[in-house]
Amino acid sequence: MYINSTVGVIGAGSFGSAIANLLAENCDVLIFSRRANVVNQINAEGKNGNIEMHPKVKATSSMEEIANRCTLLYPVIPSADFRKVIKQFAPFLRPDHIMIHGTKGLDISMLGNMELTAKSAIDKKNVSTMSEVILQETVVKRVGCLAGPNLSSELNKLQPAATVVASKYDEVIRAGQETLKSKRFMVFSSSDITGVELAGVLKNIIAIAAGALSGLGYGENTRALLISRGMVEMIHIGKDLGADPRAFFGLAGVGDLIATCSTKQSRNFTVGYRLSSGEKIADIIASMDEVAEGINTLKITKALINKYKLRAPIAETIYRIMFGELNMKQAVDYLMLYPFNEDVDYI
Repeated sequence: MYINSTVGVIGAGSFGSAIANLLAENCDVLIFSRRANVVNQINAEGKNGNIEMHPKVKATSSMEEIANRCTLLYPVIPSADFRKVIKQFAPFLRPDHIMIHGTKGLDISMLGNMELTAKSAIDKKNVSTMSEVILQETVVKRVGCLAGPNLSSELNKLQPAATVVASKYDEVIRAGQETLKSKRFMVFSSSDITGVELAGVLKNIIAIAAGALSGLGYGENTRALLISRGMVEMIHIGKDLGADPRAFFGLAGVGDLIATCSTKQSRNFTVGYRLSSGEKIADIIASMDEVAEGINTLKITKALINKYKLRAPIAETIYRIMFGELNMKQAVDYLMLYPFNEDVDYI
């Protein structure tokens, strides 16, 4: 159905560009960017910065054009800007649109410009996933998400990978599979959109911790310990937020967790690595070209922990490191002495 039509990508960052290139193997693609220089370079040179764009990818800065030409849209926008951009697109969206987002973050903008602190406590009813933002702000009902070990730099090098498209609607899953699947990109399905979204979101916190441990020079035993205990923590938090634990055992959970805990290609891993060398979080954020979603996710998760007294020692420890309450050695000592009991207590 969509092979012979134009599919839209909203957001021309590194991951948006990677998704556009994947889609272009199956259909024509129109990618949206606010930046005139990005649009001009894609259309004139077939490049977005240093990323080679597929010849079937064209660019526009017109929201109306991409909404009119594309029934299937992939929003790939940082979570901090997601609601604002979706609101701006809302007048051009119709009930027949399908939106499959690729943003691994949480939104609390319904609370206004609330500045989260170590003592903040927020109700989970005020925390939205990106699919919920789309439903709240537009007439679009057929929504989905994609999540998995999808490092954009490797996707843009045409290396084999896979993702999960999750939605309550079979039609949305079929649209994602039809347009994304190729010889180098496998597309799995899930009806648990909440679980898949939360798995993709929460693993970013553990990736920051992995980067910190790597920066301290710890090896594979320590990384394996962190990944396995981090998985347990993700599942417990996810269950408290309404997710089915099974989502965490697939590509969006353990698959993405392993990938992002193992490489500096992960922005969240890089944040942790730089924290371990003593850099301040404000300086790290200011120097990064693209957002590390784990920072905002960590702040929101800490506020949920405060509200619901969740047992999440890794998230709490990384928060305390990030905001100067603990140094790295204190943090490692704390976690090694933490009274973990049963190994598998979430099934």
